[in-house]
Amino acid sequence: MPKTIKVTSGTYDGGLKRFYGTGDLGTGGQSENQSPIFELSNGATLKNVVLGSPAADGVHCLGTCTLLNVWWEDVGEDAATFKGTSASQTMTIDGGGARKAADKVFQHNGPGTMYIRNFQVNDFGKLYRSCGNCKTQYKRNVVIDNVTATVPGKALVGINTNYGDTAKLTRITIVGDTSRKIEPCTKYKGVTSGEPTKIGSGPDSTNCLYTAANITYK
Repeated sequence: MPKTIKVTSGTYDGGLKRFYGTGDLGTGGQSENQSPIFELSNGATLKNVVLGSPAADGVHCLGTCTLLNVWWEDVGEDAATFKGTSASQTMTIDGGGARKAADKVFQHNGPGTMYIRNFQVNDFGKLYRSCGNCKTQYKRNVVIDNVTATVPGKALVGINTNYGDTAKLTRITIVGDTSRKIEPCTKYKGVTSGEPTKIGSGPDSTNCLYTAANITYK
């Protein structure tokens, strides 16, 4: 695909065909300003799609959106980015999986809540990151349920506790991490310029909402 596919309403069913970038969408790099393969307007659904390589900046959600059974074979800069505009908006990823994400799989830039469920990820940096240095920052929430993560990986979620972010984790399975290196929930002090600072990790009752019982190691 040399040009972004814009899904302005309803459901786009890819029939499990493989989509990948060519031309301007064909670099596969880590540049932050790449265009996506798919752009979903508020209320749109994308389903049954395989994003091959290079996948440019994957999928952009401009508001509430749903991704059903979407697979990323080789994540580019990010697999999908939630660019919502209001705290009531949600991005739901249900089913599917991603691999080979040098950095982030799901990036959350606007306000609102992201739901990631029935998903699998392996060879990744972070499964979810609340934007650490967006010019405008918000309180963001992520809810992760029934997700299997396989090493190598750095963290399941990264959130900015100074903006009140929350991450709720349930039914998480981590495979192959005998030394417990993957952090389920990493806490940052987010900024509006420069780089965020890592300030801790692990469960609490305010931001990182899970207990040891919510995570199974295999």
